[in-house]
Amino acid sequence: MTDVETTPRAPSTAESVREVTYWYGDEPADRRQRSKAVLESLRVYRAAEVAMRRRTRDSMSMGENELLVLRYLLRDQKRQVRPGELTRYLGLSTASTTAILDRLERSGHITRSANPDDRRSIFIAVTPRADEEVRQTLGNMHDRMLAAVIDMTPDESAAVVAFLRRMSDAVDGVAAEAPAVDSP
Repeated sequence: MTDVETTPRAPSTAESVREVTYWYGDEPADRRQRSKAVLESLRVYRAAEVAMRRRTRDSMSMGENELLVLRYLLRDQKRQVRPGELTRYLGLSTASTTAILDRLERSGHITRSANPDDRRSIFIAVTPRADEEVRQTLGNMHDRMLAAVIDMTPDESAAVVAFLRRMSDAVDGVAAEAPAVDSP
């Protein structure tokens, strides 16, 4: 299956950089053209990543939130995580988080254990099976991503990291209800 959004269309030559892109308008300034080429490449990457995540969820028979919970728990398996922390992380209701945890427990991906200091609360942990399944499913993809960046120079790496941080700040600062604004 080919995802239309992931069809490689990122500018690869100086001529294609001058092409008009649908999302970012048509400005003759070179600086704006370079910016549009970067944003178009980012959009194509993001579409490819979304498609990859969908395939991953499908292969693991999970929804987005289940996979987010597993990734959150796998980041630091020694840490004791309570359901409320996952509720805040996901931005969901307590009931929705409980339903997600119920599904993950039934499928053998997590365990719940009593908090020895507070009988009213529990800790959530991933199972070795979940760790193995995530590594098996995502390992090849992570290897390919690492291969794509391993030979970058320190300056290239620093530029990409700085760019991605600026983009994260830009999108994190957008309110969900804010109307789109035309750029000057």
